[in-house]
Amino acid sequence: MNIKLLRSFLVLADCLHYGEAAQRLCLTQPALTKQIRQLESDLGGPLFVRGRHGTALTGLGRYLRDEGGDLLRRSEALTSRARQAARGEAGRLAIGFGLSSIELAPRWVAAFRRQYPQVEVSLEDMSSAEQVARLLAGTLQLGFVRLPVAPPLACRALLTDQLALATADPALACTTPAAVAAAPLIALLPQRGPGLAGQVAQWFAGHGLHAEAAQQTSDIQTVLALVAAGTGVAIVPRSAARIAPPDVRLLPLPGGECGWQVGMAWHPGRDEPARDRFVALVTAG
Repeated sequence: MNIKLLRSFLVLADCLHYGEAAQRLCLTQPALTKQIRQLESDLGGPLFVRGRHGTALTGLGRYLRDEGGDLLRRSEALTSRARQAARGEAGRLAIGFGLSSIELAPRWVAAFRRQYPQVEVSLEDMSSAEQVARLLAGTLQLGFVRLPVAPPLACRALLTDQLALATADPALACTTPAAVAAAPLIALLPQRGPGLAGQVAQWFAGHGLHAEAAQQTSDIQTVLALVAAGTGVAIVPRSAARIAPPDVRLLPLPGGECGWQVGMAWHPGRDEPARDRFVALVTAG
């Protein structure tokens, strides 16, 4: 169905006068007549009859008038939404986040939703490595990841995180590498947080030590819950303090292998207007 022809038909069906309808449509009367004939040819039957008492709708014309109004409204609404999507004000945006951005990413998503409520945002917890793979594959538009990232991805640093020892033992105040290695260690599964696992291994190796986890689990909340229950200690990002139970303390670890940057990453080679709006919002903030 040609929407332009449908619009002309509906205007004529409303006033039933070719001259008035042509004026409303900013057309000449012959141009309107040609459009109606084209529509009649497309549909296979007459839409209007002209008689001594003026123009009237045929049965087909009445059917198209009753059904076509909703189609035109939906078409115009779709056009409006598509234009919003082209400006980044509507559409869908898939965002990933990891351990170090567990508070940062939801806060920026909430701010973005307030400003662009027509954009449907999904936020999924995954490792930085998985986010990078999905950014490259095009199934993720933006990631809050451990930096750096390699081209063709672009990034913007947002914060610095570092390793900390999570403990519920009030008597434990020593965070020397030897003391940490001697304690029962609770850890995130390496495949769940490969960046964190690598950083922890690097910290131990930097002090000539190696430590095996006494227990592993698949999410940081469970790690912290086990620490709170007195099962052992854990090496976690310092930013995990925001979600730690009240009786769990996070103590800074010594050494130069403890810190890393966290930021946004995206694929600039893909046209994603909503993503560009998100990046601009965070950058301006």
